[in-house]
Amino acid sequence: MTVRALAEGEQLLTLRKGGIREENKHFEIEHDQFFLYPTFDHQRNNLVRDSHLPELGRALEEGVWPDGDPPARALLQDGGIPQPDRVRIRAWAEVSASYLITDPRAVDALSPYYVWTTDYAEKRLEWKRHHPMHVILLRTYRIPRPVTVKVRPEYHGCRSWIELHRDLPFEGTPVLSDEEFDRAAAEIEAIASDAVPVLA
Repeated sequence: MTVRALAEGEQLLTLRKGGIREENKHFEIEHDQFFLYPTFDHQRNNLVRDSHLPELGRALEEGVWPDGDPPARALLQDGGIPQPDRVRIRAWAEVSASYLITDPRAVDALSPYYVWTTDYAEKRLEWKRHHPMHVILLRTYRIPRPVTVKVRPEYHGCRSWIELHRDLPFEGTPVLSDEEFDRAAAEIEAIASDAVPVLA
């Protein structure tokens, strides 16, 4: 769902603490530019705001399963969607800014820029309570033609970064105009102004 929302310009942020399969168990920005690889771990309807629930079902279009798309009821439980055989990559992103956030009020104020429920976002903040959450502003670009990539076993699981076994060019069209993006970036910076900037 997150990948689709970023590719459609409905989400501008990603909130990261680090997956359980991260090397040091903490998130680090390893790349300034990266392709958005759709995954179906933790893809549940109760994590997404009601206004974006229709998009959750359409997020299944990012995968290719041997027996057709999983049934809609698979979205009702964690682990209900098996990993597909292949995924469609249709966008890439560049890191525009990054902040470290510890205040739940800031997470709530940033909610217009992500599609998850504020409850889910705040739970992400509470996980590993002694570590701040990375709030990363992404400028997303649609690639000219979606690329289908085989899902390899090493791509599975809760991890922030994977190395694709395929070279793809960083080209495409921004999903938001410069004016739209700059206005949102200024609003995000104002909300996160009390946070420690990591990259700007």
